[in-house]
Amino acid sequence: MSSDKNNNLNMSDLSAALNEEGRAGLVNALKSKLQDLAGQHSDVLENLSPAVRKRVEVLREIQNQHDEIEAKFFEERAALEAKYQKLYQPFYTKRYEIVTGVVEVEGAPEEVKTEQGEDKAVEEKGVPDFWLIALKNNEITAEEITERDEGALKYLKDIKWNKVEEPKGFKLEFFFDENPYFKNTVLSKTYHMIDEDEPILEKAIGTEIEWYPGKCLTQKILKKKPKKGSKNTKPITKTEDCESFFNFFNPPQVPEDEEDLDDDMAEELQGQMEHDYDIGSTIKEKIISHAVSWFTGEAVDPDDLEIEDGEDDEEDDDDDEEDVDDDEDEDDDDDDEDEEEEQGKKSGKKKSGRSQLAEGQQGERPPECKQQ
Repeated sequence: MSSDKNNNLNMSDLSAALNEEGRAGLVNALKSKLQDLAGQHSDVLENLSPAVRKRVEVLREIQNQHDEIEAKFFEERAALEAKYQKLYQPFYTKRYEIVTGVVEVEGAPEEVKTEQGEDKAVEEKGVPDFWLIALKNNEITAEEITERDEGALKYLKDIKWNKVEEPKGFKLEFFFDENPYFKNTVLSKTYHMIDEDEPILEKAIGTEIEWYPGKCLTQKILKKKPKKGSKNTKPITKTEDCESFFNFFNPPQVPEDEEDLDDDMAEELQGQMEHDYDIGSTIKEKIISHAVSWFTGEAVDPDDLEIEDGEDDEEDDDDDEEDVDDDEDEDDDDDDEDEEEEQGKKSGKKKSGRSQLAEGQQGERPPECKQQ
């Protein structure tokens, strides 16, 4: 049991280390973990024969030489990424200008203005819903977008990312036109990394969205009529959180009090943080760099579509099987009803259990759900 304890990082150490002031604590905890593992490895070497042990020691020296080269690779790769990120910027600027209609491309037809009027020309300025469609065509980001979110995401005009040096990480910026949902023109999300090469996430920081009254997409208001006979005649209202893409800007946080984090909570929190990072890295590495391919659907993996079609076929087969079963059940029910009716005629009594059951199963309507 004691060896199992040594093999696992203390949860309180991890909780404290993930807080803003505890970054050094996590590094120390990881070092301690590595030292424990090194001790275990030395035990393994001691159990080897002298000849095999010598060979393993030479292999470790080779590994160290490899690691030194790998460290240089990571260093040069970071410099190379920074160099090419600057080279990409002019293309991103041109894309922004075309998408938002700041500039018109050469050879664009002007028949729209003369045939359908100025209103239509204004409506088709740039590429409408460019980023909304691009995000919806990626399976990772599409899962986060609800139907209610689409109205606000139509105002999204650009997404950018830039490297953060201290602490290491990256920042996403979402630029919006003026819209009826929130006051912010820029929503940002910053990821702070302990190790960019692994990567090990320290924390994520999002923007507080300034929602206009009644326009919050991350919460909904439930209204329920009071019970009959209640003195309070006003509807009971309750606000609760709901699914929304804009929850992305309110990332999961590690509690400051380590006692508030038990094993189940820690596992759930880890899953939430990994999912949050998956969304952010997808936007950074796939959506931004290949936005037009996601808009047109060219970037969508055809294998995913084939799998979905296969699943639909399976569902259709299941439905057919269910229909057959339902038909058989209905035949059985008809036979039973005939027998019951025949018995009822003999006894002079008719059963009406089904209609009574149907009446008894009528419940209260669910509370009305309105957007806040």
